[in-house]
Amino acid sequence: MIPTTARATAAALAAAALVTALAGQASAAPVPQPAAATAGDRAAAHEAAVAPDTLATLSRFFAREGKVSVAAALPRIEGEAVPVSYLAPEFVAGRAGAPVARLEFLASQAVSSDGQKAALWTAKTGAGWEVVNIATGDDEFRYARLGAAKLPGGTVFREPQTDAWYVAGGERVLPLDEDAVRAVGPDGVSLGAYRARVVKAYGDKLPGSAYARRGLAGGYAEPGPSGGVGDGSGGGPGAVLAGGAGALALGAAGAVALRRRRRTAGV
Repeated sequence: MIPTTARATAAALAAAALVTALAGQASAAPVPQPAAATAGDRAAAHEAAVAPDTLATLSRFFAREGKVSVAAALPRIEGEAVPVSYLAPEFVAGRAGAPVARLEFLASQAVSSDGQKAALWTAKTGAGWEVVNIATGDDEFRYARLGAAKLPGGTVFREPQTDAWYVAGGERVLPLDEDAVRAVGPDGVSLGAYRARVVKAYGDKLPGSAYARRGLAGGYAEPGPSGGVGDGSGGGPGAVLAGGAGALALGAAGAVALRRRRRTAGV
């Protein structure tokens, strides 16, 4: 049996190799993401997801822990790309007319021959839509389905600082996971009450604050000179996209390996 430390080291080395491979694929800096994904955006994201280089990287991703061989992984992309939105700094700042969330990337579901699942994150760059991250699991797709069922036509979004998922529509914000239930209760809150909560939690962490200047995770980042969108970690897909076990991120400034919590939607 391979010692646990050896397996962890091998997995870390495999992740580093995948980061390098993805960094070579994402050739341009991110630009501001569209307010809403059009059919053309989804089609372009799908094309990036099914590109031969992407599928080759996915094979190595699924094989990184020895669950399946690179040759046998045979990854496939299932369904359409789905928009993934995060809590908007403009909403927290109280900007008039600001939506509760803004589009961060499109996610395509990848599945290996042995049933492993991953989310390919694609973002708009100066060269078009490109893959910027691979993350284990299927949170993006499960919460999109749950949100559509719970509040048809609503906006599903993630509050990255707490890893909580919500759906907002009209004047209501409803929880989609346990973290969100702890924050707003099982029946959700009004949009105004949710704004009050996030202003209290993050109002001193917006761009220009001492918290943000110190570069602490959870502070909100403005788009940089390249227009990169952020999740509050000081950059966009090119910096850190709030992560968990088996997640990779990359961008114009380089690449980093991440860890990301994954949960089962039970609400």
